[in-house]
Amino acid sequence: MNIADQIKQLRNQLRQYNHHYYVLDNPIVPDAEYDRLFRQLVVLEEKHPEHLSADSPTQRVGDKPLSHFESVQHEIPMLSLANAMDDEEARAFDKRIRQKIDTASIDQPISIIEYNVEPKLDGLAISLLYQQGALVRAATRGDGETGEDVTQNVRTIESIPLRLLGDKPPVELEVRGEVFMPKAGFERLNILQLQQDKKPFANPRNAAAGSLRQLDPSITASRPLDMFCYAVGKVEGIDLPMSQSGRLEVLKNLGLRVCPESDVVQGINACLAYKNKLGSRRDSLPYEIDGVVYKVNSIPQQDILGFVSRAPRWAIAHKFPAQEEMTRLDAIDVQVGRTGALTPVARLQPVFVGGVTVNNASLHNAAEIMRLDVRVGDTVIVHRAGDVIPKITGVVLERRPEHAEVFKFPQKCPVCGSDVVVDEGGVIARCSGGLFCDAQRKQSIKHFVSRNAMDIDGMGDKVVELLVDTGLIHDIGDIYRIQFDQLLQLDRMAEKSASKLVNAIEKSRSTTLPRFLFALGIPQVGETTARILANHFTTLDAIQSASSEELQSLEDIGPVVARDVQVFFRQPHNREVIEKLIDAGVHWPSIKKTAVKYSEYHGKVFVLTGTLSDMSRNDARAALLALGAKVSGSVSAKTDFVVLGSNPGSKAEKAASLGVDIIDETQLKQILKLHTEDV
Repeated sequence: MNIADQIKQLRNQLRQYNHHYYVLDNPIVPDAEYDRLFRQLVVLEEKHPEHLSADSPTQRVGDKPLSHFESVQHEIPMLSLANAMDDEEARAFDKRIRQKIDTASIDQPISIIEYNVEPKLDGLAISLLYQQGALVRAATRGDGETGEDVTQNVRTIESIPLRLLGDKPPVELEVRGEVFMPKAGFERLNILQLQQDKKPFANPRNAAAGSLRQLDPSITASRPLDMFCYAVGKVEGIDLPMSQSGRLEVLKNLGLRVCPESDVVQGINACLAYKNKLGSRRDSLPYEIDGVVYKVNSIPQQDILGFVSRAPRWAIAHKFPAQEEMTRLDAIDVQVGRTGALTPVARLQPVFVGGVTVNNASLHNAAEIMRLDVRVGDTVIVHRAGDVIPKITGVVLERRPEHAEVFKFPQKCPVCGSDVVVDEGGVIARCSGGLFCDAQRKQSIKHFVSRNAMDIDGMGDKVVELLVDTGLIHDIGDIYRIQFDQLLQLDRMAEKSASKLVNAIEKSRSTTLPRFLFALGIPQVGETTARILANHFTTLDAIQSASSEELQSLEDIGPVVARDVQVFFRQPHNREVIEKLIDAGVHWPSIKKTAVKYSEYHGKVFVLTGTLSDMSRNDARAALLALGAKVSGSVSAKTDFVVLGSNPGSKAEKAASLGVDIIDETQLKQILKLHTEDV
């Protein structure tokens, strides 16, 4: 086989593979095979440039940047569609069509119309011109009469064939369709924009339009664009079927991508059913749509109906409720969540968007407010899709009033007045009054009574909700004032449950300092950090009065943890609740300062499984944490040791399969004895 035939064969193979991958969504070879053949073609074309042609699959990157786009006159105008905003308008469209066809028909009256139905893509209309099967020009819709030549950019879109399939392509074929950006690609592009300190795109449509109109085609090539074809313009040298759906099938067979959601239905009721079904799947589709399009399927009937002004009479776009609208931002309030996180919320002039009336929208955090440069009094763009919480995506700067207020994030919690602290990244702001703040009450109580904290058996989430909702407790200090008779008066609290809870509360008065510190819910202070603090300072008073330098001198405690510890104990409300607990009899044994012999076990990951005979799993966990080891609840490749008790579960089997060291309780006690001693 000569070089020309080799090149031709490789190109045909690659075109077929592209057709199956992009048009049929059914790849027939692995990516590695495609890449191998593609590379073979590149090498042959480099060695034999006399055989290089513009329609080769290798020629997608495009030429050098343009200085401007040339104008293109559309031989057949690219018309827009009339809109139906509700079912009534869609039914009126169908009625007009039947009446018009009945008037022109000599046959019996038409009772039902066959429609080709398809999603209305939210992208950019484009025209592709093929001559002798090769893509020679691509143009935007523009004003319908004149568009812009974006051939170099369109050539970079993988799903658009540079040459049509088949040995006898049309002499000339103009194809109309929509260039769009899939949702996943849009998300990746915006992440990249932010990483490069560039402004993110507002939505996939803007991203697609901006990408297609780049003067440098290499930029377009780097963007995840796609295209669906939906119509034929000028055609020569091919006989087309006399139905819209038949013509889409021809385009598909020529290697052009057609939306897989396209269908044929009978009558307007079936159109509305299609629209409702697609609408229910809208959020799960891989691309944005803003409605559906109904087209009379019969081409002869289309010819009878003709055009009005700049739109065909035989097609209509049935729009979904708008997902973006403009309205005025009247105020910015700050809400405090159950974990203490402060979230700014925009109070809006009511606006109908995404099928509902929206009064509020999330602004996420202070950084988002700064990024948007949103101010009180601004006209803003509100986006709502499906059940997603409405959000502000932009500001209409041309409508900004002269004295629009710059928002200042609060330094004090709007609920309890405690100091607000910001995380290390400067993104999340939190209230530091965790023990007192009404917004955090239930969460702080649930954490306080949990197993690894004060371990109050019988006080689960539902009981905590009940106790707070009935006003029996206001903060964690009130837990130790609960009386048996009070519990009996509550719904769903029997005598046995009440007695069990009172006994568990009484038992929890005796605890340890590490458990107590952890139970307080100090930000950044987990079990390990609580134990480090307790073992070093030995008393609660010493921890409360420790300087930042003293705190940071400890292992694993940096400036952020030190700041959060100091801020927590600086809040008068938190100190009052702690005193309330101590006055109620919560106590712990004094701590002898310990020194840990940092051995090969320090920092190692242990997993406990089965029942231990001489200690509880919680006691074993606490002892390992005191050594500086880590205790995990699941076995993984990062696990160093699995401690095996009696009746172990599947963790032992997994440890064996991963080659993790398995030790018994005797070996565990030996480790604990050897590596901790009094000083």
